[in-house]
Amino acid sequence: MPRPRRLSLSQARRVALTAQGFRRPRPQRPITMRDLQAVISQLGQFQIDSINIVTRAHFMPLYSRLGAYDPALLERAAHRPPRRLFEFWGHAASLIDITLQPALRWRMERAAEEAWAGKVRIQRERPDLVARVRREVEQARRPITARQIESEEEHRRDHWGWNWSETKTALEWLFDAGAITSAYRNSQFERAFAIPEKVLPAAIVDQPTPSHEEAVRQLVRRSARALGIGSLTCFADYFRLRTGVVKPAIEELVKSGELAPVQVDGWDRPLWMLAGAPIPRRIGARALLSPFDSLVFERRRLSELFGFDYRIEIYVPEPQRRYGYYVYPFLLGEEFVARVDLKADRSSGRLVVRSAWSEAGHDHDRIATELAIELRALADWLGLSMVDIGPDGDLAPALARAAGPGDPRSTCRT
Repeated sequence: MPRPRRLSLSQARRVALTAQGFRRPRPQRPITMRDLQAVISQLGQFQIDSINIVTRAHFMPLYSRLGAYDPALLERAAHRPPRRLFEFWGHAASLIDITLQPALRWRMERAAEEAWAGKVRIQRERPDLVARVRREVEQARRPITARQIESEEEHRRDHWGWNWSETKTALEWLFDAGAITSAYRNSQFERAFAIPEKVLPAAIVDQPTPSHEEAVRQLVRRSARALGIGSLTCFADYFRLRTGVVKPAIEELVKSGELAPVQVDGWDRPLWMLAGAPIPRRIGARALLSPFDSLVFERRRLSELFGFDYRIEIYVPEPQRRYGYYVYPFLLGEEFVARVDLKADRSSGRLVVRSAWSEAGHDHDRIATELAIELRALADWLGLSMVDIGPDGDLAPALARAAGPGDPRSTCRT
């Protein structure tokens, strides 16, 4: 085993931020599909979430790294040939690099043992229903949703005798098992299903299925590319793998020279770094991150590496929330310096800052100046004409000053 290289915590942060695409400034030109592909190749996945209080979660990571881009580019990459992404279970429900589909087939094959209980139960107890739903998808001229299947059956008046939730459950089981796939999500955020051969590129469908061990190595390799540096838990968490299968994969990648052991000041557990990963002298990032951004996936890593304790408070009763409902971390340089609870009020054209909080030890005025610029840029990208800054949070007064009372595009409430 090679002797671990020793890094400072700052160096480790810069390795991680470089791997996550924050080393270079955002392009000052129109964003192209080539730019998107570079981020796809780096991160491997964009987590999906149904909450649309600011924008859908999968749209935000590209914005955080590239700046203002046309979301239609991501829709095209995910939902039109030649597809660069496909929907499946990565860290969670995610749009995943299409080249990783063969490496995730083992997860499809294990759906009968590892899918959610309701899905497993329906394929065991109602195989007739599952078979009928599968035929419905196979015979459909175009991708079809659960509601469409049910309505078509009622229209034919030979209803199969199950309710919508059973239809939905059967479809989701078939999706987990890889028998069908998501062609796109409609305006109601429902999956529209089709058979894989009608959705995935032939070059992907025709690829041999790797062994489970090789598939895990591929996924750990991509985790390392996306994280730059991490522990066994970090690399396992990225694609939600069991640590027991990740450990031998790491050992193999160390033997092949792709990973190298490292020690980081203050990070007291075994760590590995992507071999040859650059360590820039500084990171000039300025970005708001979605709560589902891959940089903040693993909360222990976030705390140990950046000193940033973060949780999503969506499911916390409002009186018990500390920071707010849908809180975006604010990255400045190589540190998380603030967090803001945001809402896009589309009816009034406002990006509402419901609260703004600084991290301890940072200058409020400096943070507020940088954050005000970033909020204005985000509002512009979202097509909102105004940034509305509320009074809550210790950073709110400085943010109101930074926005400027004379700026017609900002309002400040006290």
